[in-house]
Amino acid sequence: MNEIIFNNASMPVVSGCGLLAASEPFFHTDRTADFHVMIYVLEGTIFVTEEDMDFEVNRGGLLFLKRGIRHFGKREIPRGTRWFYAHFYYDEEPVPEDFFASDKQILPYSPTRYSAVLPKDLTGLRGSETEKRILELWEQCSSDDISKGWYVNLRLAELLGFIALREWEKPAPKRLSDRIEEYLASHISEPFSAKEAEREFYLSYKRLAAVFKEEKGISMQQRHDRMRMDEACRLLRSTLIPVSDVAAAVGFSDPLYFSRRFREIIGSSPTEFRRSAAEMY
Repeated sequence: MNEIIFNNASMPVVSGCGLLAASEPFFHTDRTADFHVMIYVLEGTIFVTEEDMDFEVNRGGLLFLKRGIRHFGKREIPRGTRWFYAHFYYDEEPVPEDFFASDKQILPYSPTRYSAVLPKDLTGLRGSETEKRILELWEQCSSDDISKGWYVNLRLAELLGFIALREWEKPAPKRLSDRIEEYLASHISEPFSAKEAEREFYLSYKRLAAVFKEEKGISMQQRHDRMRMDEACRLLRSTLIPVSDVAAAVGFSDPLYFSRRFREIIGSSPTEFRRSAAEMY
């Protein structure tokens, strides 16, 4: 899958970085770069294909693209998408063995060489330590400090090491409420069904609802409604499909009922929302 091998024997060199926002839908650049690319999505979705592998990177998602491999866009990146990127050079060649055996070393200890595969992509990083470190890298990149070039490379090296080692950690078990939320997110194109939720989790709806309310502070129905309307907002903001089609995409067979529920939750009609979103750009 074209992973990047990271080790502690060489330093990455940042050749460019920035924080971008899409004012209009566009396709990712078609190129075969001589540098590696790191992409972290803050809002929206990045669609990019590397060789024959398609990636959809959503909010809180991180992706590495390897140098020397063609990457390009098959699908439009929607308007409003915001992301941080870093282009960097990195020598993956191992340190020669004679370095570690040489009497010419001035190191006062016996060095140990570590290597790890950077994960191709990661999800669910919003609010995480990884996101914090990525934003710290951006702050360093955008600094006016004349010596920032040195510190940017150090910051990236620390970030890549943290990400590589993160993969060795055993993830904490997901709470029931988190699993329910994932289930609700996968069913935004259909009306909420307590019976289907019971079948999915082999628990009574009363139990599921109580746990979700306690841990999330909102009812399952309210959360599902909000997810459906958030998806409707995304479609209204990034496409020109009719409101009736937007309604159908989020599980409403009656466009008028959809519009009423949209206004109740979002505070404006779908048409008003689309108009105001367009004026922002």
